[in-house]
Amino acid sequence: MNDSGSAFSRWFRQHLLAQRWQLALIGLFGLLVSGVVMLALVALVLTPTLPSLEDLSGAQLKVPMRVYTADGQLIAEFGEEKRIPVTMDEIPDLLVKSVLAAEDRSFFYHHGVDFLGIVRAAWHNFRTQTAGQGASTITMQVARNFFLSPEKTYTRKLREILLAFKIERELTKPQILELYFNKIFLGHRAYGFAAAAQVYYGKDLKELTLPEMAMLAGLPKAPSRDNPLTNPENALERRNIILRQMHNLDFIDEAQYTVATNTPLAASKQSYRFSVDAPYVAEMVRQYMIHNYDEKTYGGGFHVYTTIKSKDQQAAVKALRYGLLEYERRHGYRGPVGHVSIGLDPDKERLDDVLKDYRVVGDLLPGIVITTDEQSVQVYTQDGAIAEIGWGGLSWARAYIDDNAQGAPPKTASDVVQPGDVIYLEYIEEPEKKQNIGSWRLAQIPEIAGALVSLRPADGAIMALTGGFDFFQSRFNRVIQAERQPGSSIKPFIFTAALDKGFTPATTVSGAPIVMEGETPEDEWRPEDYSKKFYGPTRLRKALAQSLNLVAVRLLRAIGVSYAAQYIERFGFDPAKIPRNLSLALGTASATPMQMATAFAVFANGGFRITPYFITRVEDANHTVLEQAKPAVICPDCAVPADQASATAIPAATAGTNPPVHVPTDKLEPPPALAPRLLSPEVAYLMTSMMQDVIREGTGRGALVLGRKDLSGKTGTTNEYRDAWFSGFNADIATTVWVGFDQPASLGRGETGGRAALPIWIEYMRTALQDIPEKPLIPPDTVLRLTINSETGKPTTMDDPLAVEEYFIQGTEKPHDLPGIEGEAGPDAPPSKVPENIREKLF
Repeated sequence: MNDSGSAFSRWFRQHLLAQRWQLALIGLFGLLVSGVVMLALVALVLTPTLPSLEDLSGAQLKVPMRVYTADGQLIAEFGEEKRIPVTMDEIPDLLVKSVLAAEDRSFFYHHGVDFLGIVRAAWHNFRTQTAGQGASTITMQVARNFFLSPEKTYTRKLREILLAFKIERELTKPQILELYFNKIFLGHRAYGFAAAAQVYYGKDLKELTLPEMAMLAGLPKAPSRDNPLTNPENALERRNIILRQMHNLDFIDEAQYTVATNTPLAASKQSYRFSVDAPYVAEMVRQYMIHNYDEKTYGGGFHVYTTIKSKDQQAAVKALRYGLLEYERRHGYRGPVGHVSIGLDPDKERLDDVLKDYRVVGDLLPGIVITTDEQSVQVYTQDGAIAEIGWGGLSWARAYIDDNAQGAPPKTASDVVQPGDVIYLEYIEEPEKKQNIGSWRLAQIPEIAGALVSLRPADGAIMALTGGFDFFQSRFNRVIQAERQPGSSIKPFIFTAALDKGFTPATTVSGAPIVMEGETPEDEWRPEDYSKKFYGPTRLRKALAQSLNLVAVRLLRAIGVSYAAQYIERFGFDPAKIPRNLSLALGTASATPMQMATAFAVFANGGFRITPYFITRVEDANHTVLEQAKPAVICPDCAVPADQASATAIPAATAGTNPPVHVPTDKLEPPPALAPRLLSPEVAYLMTSMMQDVIREGTGRGALVLGRKDLSGKTGTTNEYRDAWFSGFNADIATTVWVGFDQPASLGRGETGGRAALPIWIEYMRTALQDIPEKPLIPPDTVLRLTINSETGKPTTMDDPLAVEEYFIQGTEKPHDLPGIEGEAGPDAPPSKVPENIREKLF
């Protein structure tokens, strides 16, 4: 029994136990085969659902819309993702090696999935009890970023692996790398390495140093945790790990490694500086594109080319800021914008912390006063430097009392500011000094507002536009949204209506006082001239040059208010904003700076109605032209009736969110090839000639500093100095400037168009007219030049001491009675009915 039991035991141990291990191995093999079969079945099921790679190209990237000037300078970018697509030829070899060292050292050897890398990462994570090392290849990351959702499931991981194999089969390694370098997220809205180089260093890829490349290469793994802006210590550690890896892989030598690891982390958030400062134009473009391309606008990679000239735009921005700051200095200093207690040795970090709450506004730099001397101060600025403001930059700062009064002139720096004051500084360039070293001046953010717009009279192209001091301070685009009274700027259009009715520049109209009385003294209307003087009979040419209100009122009454209002509408003014009474002569209509510039362009181009436009063409991401502007152009030898006028290719006013402006935003449609003629060549010539006298000897004579004889224009000042205008032009440029408060209020005594707006116009035109030769104003053959008496306007001889030369349209040179000068308007153009309870006194 015992022997048989022992034999059974031996047999069991020799056969059954051995068979059990075999069964275990067979079972394990079966499970493995089953797993492979299951995976194969799942792969067969998932493979047909994988996305096609046919469209896997740069066009699929969410590339922001870019806006350019006419000469190709970048104005703005609009998009949810910052991205600058690049090709492999544009990616430095050392940056490629940095990424390979950080993300996928075996990239050129595997077929989409690095199985050895998976085992290596699993063993590392097991040993360290962490999940610090991943096994996703660059190809798998491309698959995940392009096609797959961020959910963490086994199904998604399997699809990622299958898609990686598919990508490797259908694309080359360089193509995969190019997709990776353009697609991967690197923090702070930067997608792709070219965009990240701009965000963190303000550089192009080719300008990056080795430490900078290594830092960027460390971002894909954890863009937040290893970010140099939010976690500089982690970023520095990650960068150095990658540099060590590069050294181990012989991508860099010992010397390069040593220098790179000892280099401080130099990343900082870069505010991308566009080539040209034109944010108001960029917003107009954005509004247009949103209306016509909807959700594609921000990711479609559009290239929008505008009509803006870089040189002119920069001059416009500089001129407007110059003029508004000049106004602020004339009216006194309102004081610092803040105050912080500082000791004898101020802590730099604390000062930086205070200044981060203040932003640069229109090139004005915030700073904190550190010390004050007798007539100078030292200021710690937001960019970490110490700036000194001398007495030349402080002495203007009399205390502001109101728009008409300031305090006593300061005698010392402490009369103006104290240590700890938070102030703004303006940098003043002084080209006459060696190396263009400038100086600093105390400044303040203007409360006054303004706008400038400049058109090409031949076709309406907007060459420069700025709708305020600083777009990011106020997005209200005053060029197209601010409807204000034009004041005396309306007079050229009333005078033009009179010329078309038979009046001449030599016609004399009384400048005696007018009183229109109502039932109560409060209803009494007493228009008066700026000088408070009264004039006798005055030639229209002189009256326009001197901007005489009383002459304009009588002239309007003579030609008829209804006739004048309808005539003015032809220039593009809104009929609903034109009053049908005699106050129209004083400019009580409402118009935007854009409307004013458009209207004055009619004189500049010889009498044609053009419509402003600001986009020349729209291209897709591949630079295929989608839209091309075809503006109506002037043709002096053609005759296009005014009733054939049509909207231009791209509407001029599409921007504005405060308040919204309801304007057409249809896609580009070719308008008529020729602009319609509004004025005869003769009338256009006479009015341009009369407005030349505004500059030669009238309210715009400040423009004589430009030293040109081909300039014409008109100032405009409204009641109580609420608005200041200047619109001026020659044959190549028509420019309008407006200055005023957003909430209408007095600018202060003496702040006329000639004082507040004209200097801005001059500063702009000084640059805009460079390289543009003078074009003399040549009269048409049907315009005669005769000698008249400057007082009476009647023909005389050259030996008359008051003799002057004047121009007449042929047939109007002989003096004749014109209806309505001293009494009622002529029967062909009756004025609007005057209420019976108002009587007119003519003195």
